[in-house]
Amino acid sequence: MPLHKLEHFDPNYRETFGGDDFKALELYTEGGERVGSVADVLVDNDGRFRYLIIDTSLNFVSKKILLPIGLSRIDYSTKRVYVDGLSKQQVENLPDHKEDALVDNDYEEKVRSVFRSPISGMTYDRDTYDYQKEPALYGLNEQNHQTFRLYEERLIANKQRLKIGEVTVGKHIETETASVTVPIQKERVLIERVVPTEAGKVVDPNELKFQEGEVARIEVYEETPEIHKEAFVREEVRVKKVVEQDTVEVKDTIRREELDVDTVGNLHLQENETITDEAI
Repeated sequence: MPLHKLEHFDPNYRETFGGDDFKALELYTEGGERVGSVADVLVDNDGRFRYLIIDTSLNFVSKKILLPIGLSRIDYSTKRVYVDGLSKQQVENLPDHKEDALVDNDYEEKVRSVFRSPISGMTYDRDTYDYQKEPALYGLNEQNHQTFRLYEERLIANKQRLKIGEVTVGKHIETETASVTVPIQKERVLIERVVPTEAGKVVDPNELKFQEGEVARIEVYEETPEIHKEAFVREEVRVKKVVEQDTVEVKDTIRREELDVDTVGNLHLQENETITDEAI
């Protein structure tokens, strides 16, 4: 599993851990002897602490080494990291950790082999190895690192899109009787009988011209309305949806656990600031 420096994994790790900077911690044995300081921290892909990069100064031997996190006890109140049994021989046998060193499976196994107990019975297989197999190296001492978790409930707001109905917009045809007024002209024949101006005048018989079958023809016309229909756009109807924003307040009862501390005897109890140690 690839390992990362803490600041590369979480650039804001100081805020994550309540302002604490692990690089400022000094390394001491359980007997109180200073053996170095923490130069950096290596974490896995899940953010769990796997190694402390220690700048050692033990018996005039100075170099950087990797220390499996399970061998340490971090005391945030004193800003110290305690490790028991780190000997000069172990420091000498550990590879000198360089800034550009590739910490692969084989490199880690060299480190583990120095700290691993000869009676552990551990057989290393790089394809199946898991940190959980060696809690002595990577597990936290439960007596010195007890975790008591307080839980609380919180309301999580999600949204669900539900169909509440639908609108169907269509067309249908309605019929009605319409009327239009059209002025037309009609011709008619008017026959008038009038008294001639020369009424009573004797006509010379030689001038009389009686003709049978004489006919006067007059063409008579009238206008008739011609009606046709034209279609035109009366109006346009646009159908669209608009989204309206609204805020809905939902209330429910949530629970939260609070810490009750009972002490027996005359004890000095110090409560530190909240420190996020999920990654440890």
